[in-house]
Amino acid sequence: MPAVTIRNLSEEAHRALKVRAAKHGRSTEAEIREILEEAARLAARTKIGSELAALGRRLKIDFEPVRDEAPIEPASFE
Repeated sequence: MPAVTIRNLSEEAHRALKVRAAKHGRSTEAEIREILEEAARLAARTKIGSELAALGRRLKIDFEPVRDEAPIEPASFE
């Protein structure tokens, strides 16, 4: 399993991480691991719909999406 060393972390940041870990009932190491895992999951979860909506807002396109409630049919290759 990979390991990471964090150098030059301020005492204030370390203390805050210890307090946060205690609030969640975890060790400081487990708390930092959870913070990093969550940050990595959030970065990987960008969805195309969210990106298109953001693009529309930037271009000032007024669009109200409507979901098609019809059942999805499997693709046919014949």
